[in-house]
Amino acid sequence: MAKKTLESRQDIEVLVARFYGRVRQDELIGPIFNDVARVHWDEHIPKIQNFWADLLLGENNYHGRPFPPHIPLGLKVEHFERWLELFFLTVDEMFEGQKADEVKMRALNIGRNFLANIQHLESRS
Repeated sequence: MAKKTLESRQDIEVLVARFYGRVRQDELIGPIFNDVARVHWDEHIPKIQNFWADLLLGENNYHGRPFPPHIPLGLKVEHFERWLELFFLTVDEMFEGQKADEVKMRALNIGRNFLANIQHLESRS
């Protein structure tokens, strides 16, 4: 597939769907989302698409807080590293340009924040 610039809601929808397709099949993090979390994918994917569209395109469709649902999953550093690896791989296969770089930087920052928050919660218990 030829790379294109990441610029539309449709681009984000395709990116998120392809990425979570990879996540679900991954040996390390797939079981977390498929078994432990028992994610309802038909509901989850549109929420995540809204989240990224808000961040990248300035839409206002995501409502909620992304961190709390991740608290009970028992996520560790290696899970965040794999999530980022798959996310970057998916972005780099499909897109190039400023928004592609931005989505990767935002994913990196989100992953770091989630991990720091989880480690903080663990240190308090």
